[in-house]
Amino acid sequence: MLAQRTSLLKFSGTAAAKMAANAAASNGNEIIDLTAGEIWSDLASSVRDGAIAAINRNLNRYTDTIGLIELRRALACKIAAETAQPWTADEIAVTHGAKQALFNAAMVLLDPGDEVLIPTPHWTTFPAQILVAGGTPVFVDTRHSNFVPRVTDLVAALTSKTKAIVVNTPNNPTGTIYDRDTLASIAQLAIDQDLWIIFDECYGTFAHAPHSHHPMVSVAPDARDRTLTVNSFSKSLAVTGWRIGYLAGPKTVITAVRALQSHTTSNPNVIAQHGLLNYLERRDPVFELNLGRQVANARALGLQILSELRSVPQPSAQGGFYFYLDLGELQRRAKADGRKLDADDVANKLLAKAGVATVSGTAFGDPAGLRLSYGIDLELLNKGLRRLTATLNGCS
Repeated sequence: MLAQRTSLLKFSGTAAAKMAANAAASNGNEIIDLTAGEIWSDLASSVRDGAIAAINRNLNRYTDTIGLIELRRALACKIAAETAQPWTADEIAVTHGAKQALFNAAMVLLDPGDEVLIPTPHWTTFPAQILVAGGTPVFVDTRHSNFVPRVTDLVAALTSKTKAIVVNTPNNPTGTIYDRDTLASIAQLAIDQDLWIIFDECYGTFAHAPHSHHPMVSVAPDARDRTLTVNSFSKSLAVTGWRIGYLAGPKTVITAVRALQSHTTSNPNVIAQHGLLNYLERRDPVFELNLGRQVANARALGLQILSELRSVPQPSAQGGFYFYLDLGELQRRAKADGRKLDADDVANKLLAKAGVATVSGTAFGDPAGLRLSYGIDLELLNKGLRRLTATLNGCS
């Protein structure tokens, strides 16, 4: 007999899409995989050198539960530079990627029945972790407002049980970047209603001109004592497999996170910590420049190809490395012809007919969306998007 909480969990929609792609490829089909939330890149030399040096020094023992003090100090300097405010090591916990940072936040903030506002479309893990913590996710639709939450809609969703708001910018899956005014308005709402802000900025490195990413704490310093910032190096350094991230917030929260993490995972991988510490101390401008160019070139190529779509608007792709397609017009045309067409149908057709794996918007609470990653090899991206465009144009 399984615990009741297991009934609250469904397998991650993005992971399921990846598995479907792998299954199709294992049958001998040529599959171009646009599902993964990662960038195909070599390792930054500073990260590699730091990790190898740690191995050569036989660093194989526990560190502090929430990370090396030297690493947390270096992260404090990084965050201080980004927010123009002083930070200390006591306000930072190093975690096994952003997922653990988010899980820690949910577990130390939420009591059973507490509600958390989540703008939709949303990353699949947000509501799952809130449910595990005993909370209730409350979804706020942003599809009618260019994927940016309107404060009036957030206010309408408030109840006496509302405890927190999730703010994810640049957004996964939509790629939307929230402007300063939106962030300031959300922060003021949180102050007025005594709410926590869970601020996920994992894609903040990739903001595409003319758009800019703004840390919540830099926009609204008055909300710092109620803001938990979640970040990782999975995207910015292309080290998804290393599982290294952090949570920054008030000391009282970090103290609670230390206790929680001591009973769950203990410290993050010591070799990964030293690799990241070496990067933060040395920086790696050549790697950063090359990775930025790689993402920018992929985005430009993708937008050019997707501009040929006839019944699907070109995505804005303001930040991150996803194209998010609005299938609404395709669905309206299908309905007029007496056919039902949701995002799952489109994703399945693309996989079967075009050999292109995508993530259906249903994974993100949106039956009219489709997420495409452009973090893959440029030649494969070119091939995959041309196949996808031809197939979708055939549906219109």
